Amino acid sequence: QGQLVESGGGLVQPGGSLRLSCIASGFSLDANAIGWFRQAPGKEREGVSCISSGAHATVYADSVKGRFNISRDNAKNTAYLQMSSLKPEDTAVYYCATDFYGSSCLLLRPRGMDFWGKGTLVTVSP
Repeated sequence: QGQLVESGGGLVQPGGSLRLSCIASGFSLDANAIGWFRQAPGKEREGVSCISSGAHATVYADSVKGRFNISRDNAKNTAYLQMSSLKPEDTAVYYCATDFYGSSCLLLRPRGMDFWGKGTLVTVSP
């Protein structure tokens, strides 16, 4: 059975950096767009970034542009989210998800994503 597992979350001070990983097992990520989403307490899940299956296209939410970078390594069946200049408002559970057709992912739309991990908590606090 396929599984996505996020890792790399933790507590970081404002201005700090973290790199999240999303590792797939039981299936290949190659043909899928991969998105990162986040959900803060009391808020709806929102799209953060997406990378197309061939890594030719990337999309970022306005709130993270210039600070976050998405990448993928198909040989390792893994996607990454490098987060820099973190702010307290980046605090959330971060999820990765797959999208075979890519349309939902590239629109940063949680609804329509195919398969989700269980998330990793990122806390940005002094």
